Amino acid sequence: MADPQTRGAYYVAARDFHSTRMMGAVKPVLLADIGEGIVECEIIQWFVEPEARVEEFSPLCEVQSDKASVEITSRFAGVVKKLYYDTGEMAKVGKPFVDIDIVGDAKKEDLDALTAPEPSTKGASDSVDRGSSSHPEKTQRSEQNLATAPNSRGVTSQSPPQEKGKYASLATPAVRHLCKEFSVEITDVRGTGKGGRVLKEDIYKFVEARDPGKQATQPTGATSEASSSAPTSTEKQTETTVSLTNTQQQMFKAMTRSLNIPHFLYADEVDFSRIYELRRRLNNVLSKSATEGEISKLSYMPFIIKAVSLALNKFPMLNARVDIDPETSKPTLAYRSHHNIGVAMDTPVGLLVPVIKNVGAKNVLSIANELASLQSRAIAGKLSVQDLSGGTITVSNIGNIGGTYLAPVIVEREVAILGIGRMRTVPAFGEDDRVIKKQVCNFSWTADHRVIDGATMARAAEIVRQIVEEPDSMILHLR
Repeated sequence: MADPQTRGAYYVAARDFHSTRMMGAVKPVLLADIGEGIVECEIIQWFVEPEARVEEFSPLCEVQSDKASVEITSRFAGVVKKLYYDTGEMAKVGKPFVDIDIVGDAKKEDLDALTAPEPSTKGASDSVDRGSSSHPEKTQRSEQNLATAPNSRGVTSQSPPQEKGKYASLATPAVRHLCKEFSVEITDVRGTGKGGRVLKEDIYKFVEARDPGKQATQPTGATSEASSSAPTSTEKQTETTVSLTNTQQQMFKAMTRSLNIPHFLYADEVDFSRIYELRRRLNNVLSKSATEGEISKLSYMPFIIKAVSLALNKFPMLNARVDIDPETSKPTLAYRSHHNIGVAMDTPVGLLVPVIKNVGAKNVLSIANELASLQSRAIAGKLSVQDLSGGTITVSNIGNIGGTYLAPVIVEREVAILGIGRMRTVPAFGEDDRVIKKQVCNFSWTADHRVIDGATMARAAEIVRQIVEEPDSMILHLR
């Protein structure tokens, strides 16, 4: 047996050829940071099992954070030795999630980068080595026990996990949440969607077949997680406790942190009459000239997003981030050159805020195309971590659902947010005191009062109002 101090490294030499140093070491691989502010994520599906061989860039698992589902791949070729989490469990970022016996031409510094620093005491190091390489019989027995352990239905598992999870990666987060609600293993459901995708209807049919006396109906109310049965005439109040979804849990944590920021609200009414007419004319042009893959109709959002970006040119403080200097513990402002504007969206899994990057370098049409692309991916549950990270200021259009006024909550690592109410038609006085029809909308700004004062917010909001009310002025800022 090789000396344990070599940690599995070995050297082969021959007279007639030049050999290279080959590495072989069991390493606990840490779950890398998959997005700013994310500290844990749910294991949605494993693509490997113990003793499975993986190649470089082979998929290991799929995880779901509060922002997106991400496929984690292997950086090296090797053999999987241990899975630290089961499907459905929450994995911690920066902690081991899989052990891989790494083989090949890997450099020592690359291997060390996968794991946390080695313990300073020799005893701790020896215990790790003994646990990974000195007791192969124990490891083999534990893996055999796992392979033959009965599942939750008391049936011995016969098929390997990667085959069992064949269609799980094709299900949207909303379908996975439905599986949890009805205690359904998604790999037991035959998907009828494209490519074997499991749909909501498949879950309902599966539950009805599994529980003949129970009818699974799709909830239609806002509290879909709670019981959807009609209220009864019983006098006793009943309560149903349900767990938060992963998205709700992350929103709970993010909003709790955000509410440590002292907010103040600034609201104004904006005349949409001119942008209403401009949008109507441009949509007539787009309906005739749009090619495949391009949008054929503009909403108001691209104009508003561009107006916010133009205001940030004059008030860059609203695009900044509050930091605490680690050396002096004093607050600082980090000014950011790109206007990465987040757009709050209502999706099947809850509130998500994808980001349109570098809005200052885009025109209204390119903003509209990117916004449409983000919306389609959000509905399909296909947003990536890159789509949801890097925001510098946020716009929330609650008006497309309803409501005139709102007080939006500032997103962490930002200092301002704009909430847009519902556009409505109102009577107003024209130039000759005649009653005319106007389209108006209320803009509600919230800012971080630690660094933004009311006068700064009012001046920046006034620029946005002027641009929206005179949208032709955007031509002056074309690049």
